[in-house]
Amino acid sequence: MRLPGPRDLVTLVERSSEQLVALLPRATDLLGSAERLVRDAGALVDRIEAIRSEAQALVERSEATRARADELVTGLEPTTRRAVALLAALEPAAERAVALLESMEPSLLKLMPTLERLAETTDPREVDAMVAMIDQLPLLAAKIETDVIPVLNTLTSVAPDLHDLLDVSRELNLMLARLPGMGRVKRRVDEQQELREGHRPPT
Repeated sequence: MRLPGPRDLVTLVERSSEQLVALLPRATDLLGSAERLVRDAGALVDRIEAIRSEAQALVERSEATRARADELVTGLEPTTRRAVALLAALEPAAERAVALLESMEPSLLKLMPTLERLAETTDPREVDAMVAMIDQLPLLAAKIETDVIPVLNTLTSVAPDLHDLLDVSRELNLMLARLPGMGRVKRRVDEQQELREGHRPPT
């Protein structure tokens, strides 16, 4: 086996140098790729950090929203209880209303043709007149109370006077009938009155 000499060492060094020179561009490219990878990794870390911050803020807003929702639900509990109590109190009235409507259904069905005819034949002017009359009812009631009722109250005192007047009239007729010749006068007056009633046009 031959030992390497100085020439072999020079050749080995030259080959190694050539290989190193050939590897230098690849090493440079690899170093550039490594730098780009480091920059991309840094940007990715920054985006991850930003996403984490946004997620944290979203969680905090969700917590605040949940807290407000809990407060709202807590505030609505008294209203809910009052609503439930009101519904429970209204249930008997609703049942009575349903029973009343069921009992009135036959009568309403009988009145339906009349109501339909009334709706078809009622003129808007008639409705306006009825509304105007209803508007006058307070004034009419006041007039009755102030004018008519006092007159009706006085009739209780007028009635005995009328009875007395009728009695006096009857007595006067009896006295006149006893006078000589008044019978013929009375018959003549009756005949004339009958003639006038006979010629009166029929009503």
